[in-house]
Amino acid sequence: MAFSLHSVNICVTFDEPFFKIAMPKATVAAIITPENEAPDCILLTKRSVSPFEGYWCLPGGHIDDYETAEDAVVREVKEETALLFTTPTFLAFFDELFPEYNFHAVALAFYGPGKGAPDLMPDEVEKIAWFTLDEALAMPLAFNHLHILQRYAEHLAL
Repeated sequence: MAFSLHSVNICVTFDEPFFKIAMPKATVAAIITPENEAPDCILLTKRSVSPFEGYWCLPGGHIDDYETAEDAVVREVKEETALLFTTPTFLAFFDELFPEYNFHAVALAFYGPGKGAPDLMPDEVEKIAWFTLDEALAMPLAFNHLHILQRYAEHLAL
């Protein structure tokens, strides 16, 4: 049985001694630029896991329990690219609703320079590469990362 209480979806299952509250997950995405270079070159990773396996995307992932969004984006960048992302700047938040994947998240997007040399971390990523912003905007990207990059392009044009 499912019902809504004050805009919170609650899913009650009678075969378990508790109920589950279906809520969106909080995630982070990083628009990484090369250190000391123009901000229109960005790093993308190609996913090797579901959902969106085989698609290019911005480095990022879930925020762990009791972790700040800034700490999460720094950690995710390090885990996926081996880069240091020490000065993330918040860009905006984005709703990511994909019922076909049973995926609902709110992505917090950050941008800034990556320090060091990128290195493939194979747990979730099969490729890593630098692209111009125009190249990235023309690609089919995972999640709502196209919208994130469009907002970033608008930000750069200001």
